[in-house]
Amino acid sequence: MSGPNFSRPPRFNHVAVSVGADQLDAVGRKKIIDFYADLLGAVEYAEMTKEGEQLVLGLHTHEQFIYVTGSSNPMKAPAADHFGLSVSTLEDFEEVARRATAWKARLPEEVELIEPFFEDFAGVIRLHSFYVKYQLPLMLEIQYFEILSSGASPS
Repeated sequence: MSGPNFSRPPRFNHVAVSVGADQLDAVGRKKIIDFYADLLGAVEYAEMTKEGEQLVLGLHTHEQFIYVTGSSNPMKAPAADHFGLSVSTLEDFEEVARRATAWKARLPEEVELIEPFFEDFAGVIRLHSFYVKYQLPLMLEIQYFEILSSGASPS
């Protein structure tokens, strides 16, 4: 089965999570915004913010965002549940990892961090990864795909 003949391949555009409504008051939103702005360059879509109900963080394009809703029954996720973003260069990966490490040092009880590591796949791809979690129920995985051989599958 090959699926539809798209003019452009579909791409993931957002992740939606729920948190306690109290986390989306002015103080809680600022914590979330400050972290993801520093880590990823995320920006709040202020026109979409609703006190205690909704926060939308854009990630460099209107077609990529984190959608956070306030709930009396917020999302609870097992430790391995996460969403992922890839970066284009090893330097970008290292910079985001540096920023995550600085947040962990600043807020050691609040920020969860799985330090950067990599896996080699048959000498073709080296996948660099790290995980970080702050204020949202899902961890965020940052990845960089280092192509080691021309035998790698296209992206």
